[in-house]
Parts: sequence; C-alpha cells; structure tokens
Amino acid sequence: MLIIGREKRYQVYDLQIEKPPALIPRRLIGEVTERILADGTVRTPLDEDDARRAIRELVAGGVTTLAVCLLHAYLNPSHERRVGALVAEVAPHVTVTLSHEVSPTFREYERTLTTVVNAYVMSTVREYLRGLATAMSRRGYRGRLFVMQSSGGIATAEAMQRYPVRMIESGPAAGALMAAAYGELTGHRDLIAFDMGGTTAKLALIEKGQPATTTAFELHRVNNAPGSGLPMNIQAIDLVEIGAGGGSIARARLGVIAVGPESASSTPGPVCYGRGGAEPTVTDADVVLGYINPDYFAGGSITLQPGAAARAIEERVARPLGLSLEDAAWGIHTIVNTNMELATRVVSIERGRDPRDLTLVAFGGSGPVHGCRLAQALGIPRIVLPASAGVTAAIGLLAAEVKFDVARTHVCRLDLVRGASLETMYDEMSAQAIAVVQESAVTGEVKVTRSADARYVGQGYEVTVPVPAGRLDPAALDRVRASFHEIYAARYGYANPGEPVEVVTWKLSAAGGSPHIALAKAAAGAADARRKATRRAYFPEARGYTDTPVYDRYALAAGTSLTGPAIVEERESTTVLPPGVTATVDEYANLIAETRPS
Repeated sequence: MLIIGREKRYQVYDLQIEKPPALIPRRLIGEVTERILADGTVRTPLDEDDARRAIRELVAGGVTTLAVCLLHAYLNPSHERRVGALVAEVAPHVTVTLSHEVSPTFREYERTLTTVVNAYVMSTVREYLRGLATAMSRRGYRGRLFVMQSSGGIATAEAMQRYPVRMIESGPAAGALMAAAYGELTGHRDLIAFDMGGTTAKLALIEKGQPATTTAFELHRVNNAPGSGLPMNIQAIDLVEIGAGGGSIARARLGVIAVGPESASSTPGPVCYGRGGAEPTVTDADVVLGYINPDYFAGGSITLQPGAAARAIEERVARPLGLSLEDAAWGIHTIVNTNMELATRVVSIERGRDPRDLTLVAFGGSGPVHGCRLAQALGIPRIVLPASAGVTAAIGLLAAEVKFDVARTHVCRLDLVRGASLETMYDEMSAQAIAVVQESAVTGEVKVTRSADARYVGQGYEVTVPVPAGRLDPAALDRVRASFHEIYAARYGYANPGEPVEVVTWKLSAAGGSPHIALAKAAAGAADARRKATRRAYFPEARGYTDTPVYDRYALAAGTSLTGPAIVEERESTTVLPPGVTATVDEYANLIAETRPS
C-alpha cells in the first residue's frame, strides 16, 4: 500500500518525476490474515496466531512502535482492537497506533499514511512533551501544558502524545490564526495570511474571519504540485507552503537566477551571518539592497557582514550571469517574490477568490520586507503589517481555543439517507470530542460545529460543506445540499443542482475556552514621523539606490503616516515601504498600508 500509493503521476508528461520515498521500508511491513468487507461485516476472522507471528517478526527486526491499519477498520474496528491487545500481550514495550483511532475514514492509502506518520513520531513527541512538562514543573510552573494543532486549536499535551500527527503544521496554523485576529481588529475579515520566515513562506486564505481548513493535507509536496506529496487525513488549516524564506539559497542555474527551495537554515545561515555560510541567500540580497540594517539585525544581537554578502552574490550569481551586483541582488529579491506570488494565486484565485478583493497580512521575520511588493504584483490594495511581526505565530498560540476534531466515513446520498442514523452517529462523535475538550479543564460552554465532505455522485473528490445543528430532518439535509451547490460553484465556477449529491465523511469539531488577547497599544505622542536615520536602499522606481528614511517602529505614535520609499525597523523584523505605498499606524501599532499595482 505505501509503495504503490495512488498509482498517479502528479506530472503526467514529466518522465523524471520522483515521488517521496515510503516512510517504512518493505521489510518492516507485516501482513495478517483477516478480512472485513465494505459494509462492516466479517468475511474472514482474524487469525490470532498469524498476528502473533507477524508481531514477533517485526519486534525481532528492531521495531519499537507499530502502526496497525486493516481494511475497512473505519467501519468495524474489532480486528484492529484485537491486534492492539495482542501487541500488548506479545510485546508490551511496543507503542501502537490503530488507524480507526487516528483516522476513522475511508481511502486506505491516506488512512494508512496518517497512521504511519502518527506512529513514526509518537515516541519522540511523547518523550519531548513529558520532558518539557517535567522541566517546567521544576521551574515552578503549575498550569497545564497545551500544544497547538494543525487545525488551529490547542489540546492537552496528554492528548497530543496519543495523536501527534495532529500537530504537524501547528506553527504555521498559529500564524494564520493570529492573522485572522488582526483582521478582526482592523475590520478586514477576508484576507490572505502571508508568513515568511527563514526557510519557508506559508500562505492561507481567511474568509469571514475564519481560516480555510482541509482534510486532504499533503506532506513533502514537490514544487507545490497537487498529488506530489504524502496525503494524510488530518484536519488542518489549508496552507500553501513553499521553499521561499530569508535563508533560501540563490544561484545561477541554466542562465537565469534560481532561488530555493534549498535553504541555508540557521546553521550556517546566510553568508552575512559570518558563521561559515558560502552560498548567497535572500537575506544576503536584502542586506545588499539596503533593506536590512546590518547593525540592528535581531535587535542588534547579531552584526551582519554586508561585504561578505556582496562578495557571495558577486561570485555565485552576478559574475556567472554577467550582471552588476545590484541587478543580481534585485533579481534574487524579485524571483523570490515571484515564487510567492504564484503560491498566493493558489490560495486565492484557485479557491475562487480575487486577490484584489482581499487584504494581505504580512508577518514573520521576512514577511514585512517582501509583503508590499507581493501585494503590488497581485493588485492587493491593502496590507496589514503587524507590530512584532517576527513573533506573530508565537502570539497566535495565545489566540487558540481548546479544540478536538472527529470524522467518520459513512457514504450515502442525501436524498436517500435516514436522518435518525446520522443523528446517532453525531451524538457519539460529539460525546467523544466534548470529553477531550473538557479533559482540558475547560469551563463554560463547549461549542460544537458540524460539517461534511460532499460530492456529486460518481466524483472522486469532495468539498467541505456546513451541517446545521439539531435534527437532520429533510429540511436540514436540503440545506446541506444547497450549501454544497453554492460552495461547489464558488470553487469551480459552475454547479448542477439536478445532480444527486452524496456525503462520504461526516465531521464534527468541539471547541471551548476561547481566550481574549489584549494587545499592546501604540506609543503615545504626536502623530508625526521622526526619522531614526537615513540609509541608501535600492528602489528601481527611484532609479536605483536612493537615500531612504528609516523609522523606529517603537517611536511611531498612533495616526502617524508614512510614504514610501521608507523603512521601518523593529527587533524581530523590518518593514519596507516601496515608492507609491502609504502607511498609517493604528492604535495597536500595526502599519496599515495602501498600495497600488507596480
């Protein structure tokens, strides 16, 4: 199963494509005799002697954690439960992940991969979280330890020790949550979250104040191509992630400038760090262009070496391509912006939204350096540049509520299904999810929302639609059907209300303990812009290097207006306002920029 996958080529005409390698080698995969049919009935009982043999063989091969995924276990988990009991009997030291507990949904390949990833990281995550809790306790911490999930909610460390696969994209999810919070503060609820750090850029669409989510998450995508990664059935904020960060390596390739996806990471890091890096990066280009202050990087804790950055760009990019130093540095800056522009189109245009109708929230250490140029290229009229942009994702952890998601596969046509059976299933799912949330010592109301993955009968892919609360009578199911046609038309440009609709997976989310974030206010004082310094920075609209005013972010009072070209510095990031961009400081010290296409 893991080797064959879906038997699809994500690029049909590319004969050189390489799929991600299987996470488990064939020699560490065992089979057992049993068969449960697609309706949940048992055709072949579990051969327990055969199961014991397979367990012993795997343990003899050095296995310390097992992923158990049997056919149609999402409908009838009895055989999987028995295998788990046999592991405890034969090899009690081995940890076990059962697919019906982690991913009780159909599509065997995705369910298997989700189970395998959970088992793959379970021991490491468990040891880390236990060690973290112990260390915090020694330092006097008496509260509960919570962990961010990919879905945008938090759960207890104990729950995440059982389901670590749910935290795979937890950091970027926290950033998207905080971008939504800034949207609420500034009155812009439809936006694109743009998080550019040292290694990657992450983008997410937020509509009506809520980040878009998906249950078709792919790990290790190749060049962001759909179907090229390892698909998993987890609830996650729908992110597009590309290898475009401050540490992305630039080089001359086939007569042009190429940037990423390889990264210099933090060790050795960009050449300008002076830590042994030899390949030029986006950060090196931004230093050469004058956007980043070599003496105030990370609040002055690191002194950068612009000369070393210039030499690396000259040797590795400019000279091989016959470019001047400034043209090579500007080329690196432009190419990485173009890569991010393509990713932004994926989360907006391919989701049925015109980016010109949205607001961009740019954060991360590198996001404010590139955010205005990205907005100009896409015609996005407004940019929110948060204060403390470099730690926005960390602040987002404080905006998350306790949350737990449950999903079950039950394939049925909406015009033929019995609502009573669905209500019974939802009651069971609700009890499970609420119990996990209440386990987190959440007081007050636990909010339960329901949804479903639906499609036209005969299709192979689904869209997620809301399911109303209460009884699922014919009127409620009609609302589900109407929502499907509306969402399908928004996504694909058309719908066919005459076609029958079927739901394949019914989902539920329980959430509680919604926090309230009190952000710091802008500095008090007169709304005037006092320059911190003047620095030569490169802007092609100004015919190259020009004397550019530099401002201290912490000294800008609410109501202060700035006009590009300008640079605003703070400890965690730097904001670059190109010519034609104006920005105003709001009461929370955010820069609200207005831009026009370049």
